[in-house]
Amino acid sequence: MQFLFDTLFRAVDLALIAIALSAVYSLIRFPNVALVQYAVVGAFAGMAMQEQGVPLILAIVISALLVGLLAQVFNRVLFERLLRLDPAIALIGSLALSMLLSAIFLLGFGSAAQRFSVPVAPAIRLLGLRITEMQMISGGLTVLILFGFALLLFRTSLGRDMRAVSNNAVLSAATGVNNGKVTSFVVFLSGVLAALGGSMLALRGSVSIDMGTNMLLSVFAAAILGGLGNSFGAVVGAVIIAAAETLVTNVNFGFLVDEDFYFLPASYAPAASFALLIAILLFRPKGILVSEVTRV
Repeated sequence: MQFLFDTLFRAVDLALIAIALSAVYSLIRFPNVALVQYAVVGAFAGMAMQEQGVPLILAIVISALLVGLLAQVFNRVLFERLLRLDPAIALIGSLALSMLLSAIFLLGFGSAAQRFSVPVAPAIRLLGLRITEMQMISGGLTVLILFGFALLLFRTSLGRDMRAVSNNAVLSAATGVNNGKVTSFVVFLSGVLAALGGSMLALRGSVSIDMGTNMLLSVFAAAILGGLGNSFGAVVGAVIIAAAETLVTNVNFGFLVDEDFYFLPASYAPAASFALLIAILLFRPKGILVSEVTRV
């Protein structure tokens, strides 16, 4: 039960940012490395607004909207120009932007970890597990956000347009879809989702400027494993990566070194996720779930 619980919340950590990455890739066709830093921007912006007296939930919502607008600005000013040259150059540009944002965080907030000001309550024991109130709240909010995204994608005309542009941009434009507006909205939405993911992390624990860098490899592994460009495939990928990372740090390897107990440190978790990613991609090069259509 503890393994399942730890896997679930690690998947929750990755899911929103991995969905944002896949949603953007499905339209623009380049992996935006800076999205993991958008999550840090959302968390720090929300905490800064709370310190100024803004209620917690309102601070999280406003910070997510601001990061969505910031994502649009970066896309218009930087990525659209770089994509005209080459997607690989845009990828390098997103990496440079990510490093620049990290430097700004360091200057503005310092290297110390920070968190939202929330009431401290003792952990609740349930089925042998220790669960905190903030874990239940942030986990529930993440599920609601994912459900809302699913409704948008599959139950609205905007979601239909998003799926059409993702599958075949030329055909969608021929049928009257405004591809530019759809892409702009998805870029905005990706920033919102990434910021919400960062805020959910800040609700459960502390957040430092290294959060984006530390999550980068796992988020990319989840998105690629689920089928890069398939938003809900990213959720499946997040669960699998979370299970691999949790498993490698919970298995007693004492029998290999002739000791009673020997557990690998948490720093080995990304290695396990990438080993699993390589193994699966040998048999499923496009990921577990594939979003591209082969015939229209």
